[in-house]
Amino acid sequence: MPLLLGVVAFFIVIGPRALNPRNIAWLGSGDPATHYLGWVFFRHSPWSWPLGLNPSYGLELSSAIIFSDSNPLLALVFKPFAAWLPEPFQYLGLWLLLCFVLQGWFAWKLMGLATSNTTVRLLGAALFLFNPAMIVRMGVHLSLAGHFLLLAALYLALRPENGRRTVGWGLLLCTSALVHAYLLAMIALFWIADLLHRTIARQLAGRKVVAELICLLALTAVCCWQAGYFTIQGSGLASFGFGLFRANALTFFTSAGWSYVLPSLPGVPGDSDGIAFPGLGIIFLLACVSPLVLTRNKRILTAASKRWVLLLALLGLTVFAFSNKVGVGSLEFDYWLPDSVIAMASVFRASGRMIWPVMYAAIFAVVVLIAREYRPRTAILLLAVAMVIQVADTRAGWANTRRHLMASPTKEWPSALVDPFWHNAASHYQKVRWVIPQNFSTHWMMLSDYAGKYHLATDAVYLGRVSALAQETAQRTASMRLEYGRYDSDTLYVLDQRAALQAAVNLDRKADVLTRIDGFYVLAPGWKRCADCPAISATHPQELIPTFQPGEKLQFTDTSAGSAGLASGWWISDGWGTGSVGTDAEIILRPKGGVTSLSLEANAFVAESHPRQTVDISINNVPVVSANLTDASKNTIDINLPAEVQALVAQQGVLRIQLHFPLAISPHDLGWGEDTRKLAIGLLALTFH
Repeated sequence: MPLLLGVVAFFIVIGPRALNPRNIAWLGSGDPATHYLGWVFFRHSPWSWPLGLNPSYGLELSSAIIFSDSNPLLALVFKPFAAWLPEPFQYLGLWLLLCFVLQGWFAWKLMGLATSNTTVRLLGAALFLFNPAMIVRMGVHLSLAGHFLLLAALYLALRPENGRRTVGWGLLLCTSALVHAYLLAMIALFWIADLLHRTIARQLAGRKVVAELICLLALTAVCCWQAGYFTIQGSGLASFGFGLFRANALTFFTSAGWSYVLPSLPGVPGDSDGIAFPGLGIIFLLACVSPLVLTRNKRILTAASKRWVLLLALLGLTVFAFSNKVGVGSLEFDYWLPDSVIAMASVFRASGRMIWPVMYAAIFAVVVLIAREYRPRTAILLLAVAMVIQVADTRAGWANTRRHLMASPTKEWPSALVDPFWHNAASHYQKVRWVIPQNFSTHWMMLSDYAGKYHLATDAVYLGRVSALAQETAQRTASMRLEYGRYDSDTLYVLDQRAALQAAVNLDRKADVLTRIDGFYVLAPGWKRCADCPAISATHPQELIPTFQPGEKLQFTDTSAGSAGLASGWWISDGWGTGSVGTDAEIILRPKGGVTSLSLEANAFVAESHPRQTVDISINNVPVVSANLTDASKNTIDINLPAEVQALVAQQGVLRIQLHFPLAISPHDLGWGEDTRKLAIGLLALTFH
């Protein structure tokens, strides 16, 4: 019956279309897209050791399926049958069905600890199936919808007998390790709390405790190793977000759009990751048991005190979920934590998710009080009413999830890559790279989909974690390729506008092709020397470089036209100008007439403790001027071009303004925050004479 309840709940909330293994329409954006694409690359990659390596999806940036959140558990189950599976094939709809079915099963097991009445057990279990915190993940972070693992951990921690507990915890820890790291962390804490509780209660002998601790830690470590957790080391595992993606202290009572009746209370940015609204049906039951809590508090407290270790673990999870920046409604209070603690906590940056076990423990406590403190008929009536309220009222939230997952089925996503070149290139190259490489790059999904379709490796990906060191190394390598015009013959490069500017001035025009196809800058190494590669109607590379007229003034604030000439070393444009990043930057333009001098206007990143920025300027690799900027705003640097430089610009047809900032400094070094980028100027304008 609880399994059937899970199936019914799935079809009510999700609908049948997600179960079609060839339907990927509902996976075509954001996190679900990378969940699916990670599997696409993994299914066609050769077997490796560890088993979870997935180097084709990420290349140097990351190399394991766990970091695309592609549910390694099911990926490893289906990979042996990859050759017989259709194209496309997704198992994520099946996973959502399993989440509902097993949520019903473990809720049933939990309720069995409170009552032997079948109807009460069934109604109590049903309330766990329409939980907003679980359902909201089914349209975003699919692996994190596995809340049944939390219920299983709560069941193992609360059941009185010790039979097969080591096997149960071992299976649960291994399964959670192969599903998601956040779930593993929560379940591992429950296991430690249970082990400590039974040790204190003398239910386990000392030798058994030590043996279980060593064996299960080793077993869990092996599962993590095989899933690929350890392929990223150092700063790549930690990230920003701790203190932002937290749970609001009012999370249990703000509906967050999951109720027609209760409002969404004002909050602060980042609260959505810590949603723990239990539903109006549970709140109705809470109102029903409140008088009992007041009148029979001693008995309730006595029962709770027997599980003080578990309660302590739940308290720890609550504190971590709230983080050191505690949000209470729209108010925020923060307290100091050492940087080392913040760094460790940032491994689980979305700390708000840690409130989920607390939420389920609270729901279970409320339902247990209903089951034990009321007569069976009264309990059945209250639970039935609560169930109707829960299903009807939470529809305010899950109707949106159903609408998304019931989109018209399709076997492929729309793509702008329609030119025949892409098909031809797929038979000539083995890799597709985005320049400059980074996690969650522009057009990552379209390029990954293209690469996956033709079984090419790519670094145009979106991953939960990447190696910071590997990303920096890949970016330096890409910059050197652009600087020297040397590219791997087995790789197709898709470039952003700034990288295309750099590539245009160093291109080997006898062998390589640089052009725009379907709106993308494409660099195809060796294409001109390929006997069976169709000719490309390509423009001259220099025509990709923006032009200017003598006497023209280019602006570099907000969305002004000057940004088209920015090459390396710049970040976004705003009212302060276009900021430089690092110690070197370059502007590449094409003059439509002779140029004798330039005027550069810029703000300077200076402070009382750092009163000067130096700007060394070269034109087409010839040093021309060095200037010191001491004013924070509206500095002007006049640059006269010697006759030989003017001749060089005329000969090459390109004006390359190369800037070096030897005194660039980061806000972090000035004590102004955590930003470690080295800044020097905010470029405002260039005037050509």
